[in-house]
Amino acid sequence: MIHGARPPPAPTLSSLRGAALAASGCAGAMIGAGGATGYAVVQERSLGNAVDDTSIKFRINERLMSHDQRLWTKANLDVVEGRVLITGVVPAVADRDKATDLAWEVRGVREVLNELQVAPAGDAESFVRDASITAQLRFKVLTDRDIVAINFTITTVNGIVYLLGIARSDAEHRRLVDHARNVGGVAKVVSHVLVTDDPRRKA
Repeated sequence: MIHGARPPPAPTLSSLRGAALAASGCAGAMIGAGGATGYAVVQERSLGNAVDDTSIKFRINERLMSHDQRLWTKANLDVVEGRVLITGVVPAVADRDKATDLAWEVRGVREVLNELQVAPAGDAESFVRDASITAQLRFKVLTDRDIVAINFTITTVNGIVYLLGIARSDAEHRRLVDHARNVGGVAKVVSHVLVTDDPRRKA
């Protein structure tokens, strides 16, 4: 993950809503006055939850940046319905633990899924390889009519694919995981996806 030199300005409600609509990377296809409405209908999470998730992500990043810019640049965040997935590579267990603590400080966080790997930083080759895996998997998901791609986030770190989101059924979830397993170079798939009727969504 690449960050700019300065943290972004404090978000407004309209900017959070706009960011939420773009969060999946698929929202760009929704063009025109009906785009936002169409996005909200397709997503399993509500538009209100999407806005809240964007705010949570911003505020965790804000805390990471204030604590340690180095940690901020190494931790990637995905948030779905208050469930925070942290991925990346950090040099020490203390960094991993601190990221968890900072995430829990933010109001609205319901669960912290800390998948930060404690290891030496990867080289450019590993970064390119991970980016390629993510791109290939996203293409597979986007072109599969049995999967609603907008409901999932995909991150790859050192060949491990991390999934977060909401599946409409167990079958859709299995299909997503199978696609991930069948991408060349994938060492492992870690899924934190919930199915729509999972009681944890209402906890």
